[in-house]
Amino acid sequence: MAKKVYTDYFFDEPAYNTHDGGYIPLVTPKVDPQSLAIPPLLQPDRQTDTDDYYTVTAQESETQFLPGKKTKTWGYNAGFLGQTIVFRNGKQTHIDLQNKLPELTTFHWHGLNVPGPITDGGCHAPVYPGQTNHIDFKVHQPAATTWLHAHPCPSTATQVWKGLATMVIIKDDVEDQLPLPRNYGVDDIPMVLQDREFHEDNQFDYRADYDPDGVQGHTALVNGTVNPYFDVTTQRVRLRILDGSNRREWRLHFNDDLEFAQVGSDGGILPAPVYMTKVMMTCAERDEIVVDFGKYQPGDEVTLMTDDTPLCRFRIKAFKPDDTTLPDHLVDIPDEAPTADLPVRKITMDGMDDEVALNGKKFDMERIDARQKVGDVAIWEIRNTNSTENGMVHPFHVHGTQFTVLSRNGGPVYPNEHGLKDTVGVNPGETVRIKVKFELTGVYMYHCHIIEHEDGGMMAQIESYDPEHPQTYHLMDMDTLRNAFAEEQGVKPEDVWMPGM
Repeated sequence: MAKKVYTDYFFDEPAYNTHDGGYIPLVTPKVDPQSLAIPPLLQPDRQTDTDDYYTVTAQESETQFLPGKKTKTWGYNAGFLGQTIVFRNGKQTHIDLQNKLPELTTFHWHGLNVPGPITDGGCHAPVYPGQTNHIDFKVHQPAATTWLHAHPCPSTATQVWKGLATMVIIKDDVEDQLPLPRNYGVDDIPMVLQDREFHEDNQFDYRADYDPDGVQGHTALVNGTVNPYFDVTTQRVRLRILDGSNRREWRLHFNDDLEFAQVGSDGGILPAPVYMTKVMMTCAERDEIVVDFGKYQPGDEVTLMTDDTPLCRFRIKAFKPDDTTLPDHLVDIPDEAPTADLPVRKITMDGMDDEVALNGKKFDMERIDARQKVGDVAIWEIRNTNSTENGMVHPFHVHGTQFTVLSRNGGPVYPNEHGLKDTVGVNPGETVRIKVKFELTGVYMYHCHIIEHEDGGMMAQIESYDPEHPQTYHLMDMDTLRNAFAEEQGVKPEDVWMPGM
């Protein structure tokens, strides 16, 4: 039977961000092509057969994006973005979180199943300037492409814009056996997709660019590289793509409609490859694709595009023929039955601009909005109440778990949504059902991942609880955060600029 190849972006076209009143089109800067930056792997401080020890440092720096002055940036063990962190399923992991920034930050492990709220690293786990916090957890999930980013409410968007985001790769014995490229930097390539606006002297000015529906810039960055190219030296290349933008969606395709296979999503490898020529990513989603460049000759060039804008040119070099094919089945995905007699948890994603909310409420750091028992398998129903005529796709993210997408408006999910996910784009007027299970206790946030929307209050909290071992949590409050920012910035608390609040 011939394989199915999908040639559309799946999402509703009237909801594309290109229709937003504040849409910022990408413009390719007139600079010489640059070799795609491949972030180095973060080396452990110490490693044993059972334990890994790391230090992750948030730091200030300067980065050369464009000719002229360097841009003031933040990063993790790097000038901008960060070194790629690799974890192994089953290992005990110990991390020192070091803050060398002039203000407080947090370290959120987006996509990791770790205890909340402190280890998870949302707004309740600030690390103050000059301080180091320590966390310990056991990696307990399949191989996947996840990420680390700042999450200090309500300054998440500002700090991510400055550069606080980096890729986190989980490896396991199952993925090791699959016929997938995995030589990091050669045929296994991280690609963090972002956009930025450059102001006078090539500097970022987040406040000048602020838009409550999501900040965008005219310049695309891939791993922090402007106008990148990548030299292809193997026939098959695996791209681990992260939409690390504050707002922008990416509609990806090659300039000659080269076919590729998606083999992974947020939570790991898909049950089967999905063949396509186009894929759309909403904020915070990850897609792993395998591209076969076998039909090209040395000297050829093929370009990865978003809409009509080139993102990265793949320059074909000599490579050995590779007749490896992907199997029809990759991995098994757990399919647990929902826990009996649990009501469906109904969540509405409401509004746009400054009026965003979940279930009609703005986020309150001290409020627990829902509770779910550890081990229960619950159905959540996510409805985007935006108008189908002028609404927007809201990417819905849950901390501390990977879920499965069950249906869209009662019908089938998109073909590349049969794996584990932690973020799902919900079209205007659409209802998406997901199946959620928490394996660890904690307080976890769930929110829209247009970062300005979460900062603006489109966020809520759920406690995952064990009735046999009840816990009490100290939850951060807004006054404490505001006072800390005020002291760090040398202003009065009432003068602290907190966009969206």
